[in-house]
Amino acid sequence: MAVLLETSKGDIVIDLFVDDAPKTCLNFVKLCKMKYYNHCKFFDIQKDFMAQTGDPTNTGRGGDSVFKFLYGEQARFFEDEIHATRKHEKFGTVSMAPAAENANASQFIITTRAGAVDALDGTRTIFGEVSEGMDVLRAINEAYCDESGRPWQNIRIKHCVVLDDPFDDPPGFAELVPDASPPRKEDPDDDRLEDDFDVNAEMNKDEAQIEEEKRGREAHNRAVVLELIGDLPDADAKPPEESLFVCKLNPVTTDEDLEIIFSRFGKVLSCDVIRDFKTGASLGYAFVNFEHKHEAEQAYFKMDNVLIDDRRIHVDFSQSMHHLWKNFKR
Repeated sequence: MAVLLETSKGDIVIDLFVDDAPKTCLNFVKLCKMKYYNHCKFFDIQKDFMAQTGDPTNTGRGGDSVFKFLYGEQARFFEDEIHATRKHEKFGTVSMAPAAENANASQFIITTRAGAVDALDGTRTIFGEVSEGMDVLRAINEAYCDESGRPWQNIRIKHCVVLDDPFDDPPGFAELVPDASPPRKEDPDDDRLEDDFDVNAEMNKDEAQIEEEKRGREAHNRAVVLELIGDLPDADAKPPEESLFVCKLNPVTTDEDLEIIFSRFGKVLSCDVIRDFKTGASLGYAFVNFEHKHEAEQAYFKMDNVLIDDRRIHVDFSQSMHHLWKNFKR
C-alpha cells in the first residue's frame, strides 16, 4: 500500500510497511484521509540527516493520532512498533517522531542521508520508505534553513492521496473526513516566505514594479485599518464609478434641487446632501449616484464650476464609500 504526498517541492510516494507496523500505518493512512496533514510544514530540516513534518502547529510540540479523534484525549498517543530488522539504513526511510517512548501521534520524519542513520535505530517506529520522488526529497534536503533547521521559505504538504488503503474505517471515522481540504490558516507571526512565493520572478522585477507593488500593499493595509475602525464596509471595496462628489454648495440647496439638475444627464439613483447630524444644516457637499458610468462622466464634464443658487460648485468623481455604506447597512 502507498500514500502520495503533494508537497510544495513536488510529489513523494511512500510505500508503507503494513505487516511490520500495522497500527502506525493505520494511523498514518486515516490521518491522510482526514486531510489532517494538509498545509503542515517541514518545520525541521537537518541537512543530510532528516526532515520532520506532520505537526499542524508546526512547532514540534503538537499533533494528535487518529485514535484521539475516535476515542478521546486519553487515546492521543499510541505505542511503538519497533522491529530489530528495520533500520534507518537508506535515503528516504520514513519513521515516527514520538514525543517520548510509546508516545506516537502524527509527527514523522524522512531520512535524507545516503547511508545509515544508526542514531535513530531502536527508538522510532519505521513504517515506510520513499519509493518515488527522490529528487523532491533531495530538494527539501537542500532547502536554506536557519540554525534551528526551519526553512527560510516554507515547504508544505499540500495534499495527501491514499493510493491503497487495506484498513477498514473504524466506526465513526466517516464523520471525521471533510468534504474538501480545510483552508490554510494564516500565521501573523510567520516571518518566512510562503511556499508559493516565486523568488526568481521577484528578482526579475524592476524598481518601478517593486515600488508599484509596495504602494499597493500600503494602500491595502490602510484600507484594512479603515475597515477595522468602521470607515470602510470592506477592505477591498472600491469607489463606485457611477458616483459623483459635489462640493461648495449653497446651504439652501436641497437634495431635490440637485436631483432635478443632474437628472438631465441620466437616471439619478440617489442624491444626498450631507448634513450635520445634530442641527440638520447642510455641510456644503453631496453625493450623486447615477445608474450608468457614462451618465456620471457627462455630468462631470458639464457641471463642474456651474452656478447653482449663486454658488459655483465643484464636481469630481467620488472617492467615498458613502453609497456603498448605505447598501451595506441595509
